[in-house]
Amino acid sequence: MKLRANCKINIGLDVIRKREDGYHDLQSVMVPVKGLFDEIEIVPIEGDEPEFYSKGIAVDCPAEDNLCLKAWRLMHERYGVGAVHITLDKYIPFGAGLGGGSSDATAVIMGLNEIFELGLDEPTLISLASELGSDTAFFVRNSPQLCEGRGEIMTPVKLDLDFMWLVLVKPEESVSTREAYAGVKPQMPEVPLVERLSRPIDEWQEVVKNDFEASVFEAHPAIAKAKADLLEAGAIYAAMSGSGSTVYGIFSDRGRAEMMLNQTPYLYML
Repeated sequence: MKLRANCKINIGLDVIRKREDGYHDLQSVMVPVKGLFDEIEIVPIEGDEPEFYSKGIAVDCPAEDNLCLKAWRLMHERYGVGAVHITLDKYIPFGAGLGGGSSDATAVIMGLNEIFELGLDEPTLISLASELGSDTAFFVRNSPQLCEGRGEIMTPVKLDLDFMWLVLVKPEESVSTREAYAGVKPQMPEVPLVERLSRPIDEWQEVVKNDFEASVFEAHPAIAKAKADLLEAGAIYAAMSGSGSTVYGIFSDRGRAEMMLNQTPYLYML
């Protein structure tokens, strides 16, 4: 079975409070970027142990710690799925706030559900995916969602982004999730995120924020500059995705969006 595991962006990200379990409650609208994806192939094999092969962008962890294998182990322990060979062809940069690893893990869970004819329903798939990370559950639905709690509580949202162009800029440096959360100051926003996103898109820049930006931009000026460059090039809205380091710009004019292609190869229609 061959699968495409696409990435996401966060439009707005409010870190509301730190929980007793060490996680943070947040509110963020996640939107899939179908044009940028990893390719995953899953093939059943004989034996008791899975096989894993990765190519493309080098992943910064040992193979045995890859989320694809963690997803298989979860499904093996829970449902007894058999051994498989997983090939990951990596295109989504890591440490980028795009959820690439989470998307890969969810794709493996959903692929194993189909290959081994488990018949798991959406709530079960969401519960399984959420055991592997905060962004993983989103990719079960893979459509615009207001994500709350750790990200596993989802409500569909409608965004009027038809005929908009998305430019992703990934600076050379990366930001770890640990670093991003260490610098954030949780607070409850005065106006809920969905209400702010109901305003015209050309008003978002003043009211739709990513709470990680303040500390990340201070520590990584190159990321702040990437956002400023997008706005200068004519983006209607620009922000950092997730905990960074990717920033994105939403453009209504393809010509203006294409002006950024000397800085990034990532241009997609929303």
